[in-house]
Amino acid sequence: MLILRFLIMPKVLITGSAGFIGFHVSKKLLELGYQVVGVDNLNEYYDVSLKKARTAILQQNPSFVFRLVDIAQRAPVERLFADFQFDYVVNLAAQAGVRYSIVNPHSYVESNLVGFLNVLEGCRHAHVRHLVYASSSSVYGANQSMPFSRHHHVDHPLALYAATKRANELMAHSYSVLYNLPTTGLRFFTVYGPYGRPDMALFIFTKSIIEGTPIQVFNEGKMKRDFTYIDDVVESVVRLVPNVAAPNNSWSALNPDPATSFAPYRIYNIGNTCTVELMRCIELLETKIGKQAVKKLMPMQEGDVKEALATVDDLINEINFRPATPIEVGIGKFIDWYIDYYNVKL
Repeated sequence: MLILRFLIMPKVLITGSAGFIGFHVSKKLLELGYQVVGVDNLNEYYDVSLKKARTAILQQNPSFVFRLVDIAQRAPVERLFADFQFDYVVNLAAQAGVRYSIVNPHSYVESNLVGFLNVLEGCRHAHVRHLVYASSSSVYGANQSMPFSRHHHVDHPLALYAATKRANELMAHSYSVLYNLPTTGLRFFTVYGPYGRPDMALFIFTKSIIEGTPIQVFNEGKMKRDFTYIDDVVESVVRLVPNVAAPNNSWSALNPDPATSFAPYRIYNIGNTCTVELMRCIELLETKIGKQAVKKLMPMQEGDVKEALATVDDLINEINFRPATPIEVGIGKFIDWYIDYYNVKL
């Protein structure tokens, strides 16, 4: 009976399963009874031990299979799709980071463009039911019309990272048109929480405050972000995976909607719909940790934006869910995890 159940459970490929969002999505899908195949190249962009720790947790579940694969390498990806008959694919593998794209642009082309093409090809040849993939709020670029809507045009990226994520959306659309491949792109807004990325601001600030080292506060802290807690992101993703994208029958070529299409293609914002100023986040960290931050006020960085705020009305209508974890709650849970994981004595 157990073997039969294992065989009939939907199979999901999660690329970037050792990453922050990939780990949490994999964990939730396993809890829901899916069979998950996770792939990651375990690169050294940040602490590999954290990636291995996430993977070790997933491997405790017998329904999880891990493969060390770089999606930018065509042959291993082709073998992966040949070895498993995936029902769904969630592409979360990418070279992340807006600022890093300025100093190491080639890695973004390899992972975010070549890698995504390999995944698209795998999906179309394997007749995957639905491809869900990570985009980013950074695609809104120079747009200053708040809140950001998925129905806005996004053609003015401020950094190569954003350009590659916008390219992913366009590539996905072409495959939805040419091969009738259902695709759904998710524009994530500043995701944070336990097992988060060490290159993200809240992680960096937490580490520095605990150690008593200065933190760089860009644009003198006068930036606002739509901080979205990881559990809310995960819930959005797992609800959308089986909710296969369909054509919009009312789509008009005379007034094209960027978020939908005559093909099975969708774009959604995944955000908390509430902006928080950077200085407020630092205050919450200081209160929770019980130490004052040593702040070094800095000018605005290239490729960054001053404010980001999502509207998620379409997400609510589609899956009856919206991210809503208050920043005070989310930061508290992140600090609790950080203290436990790193065995910090305050």
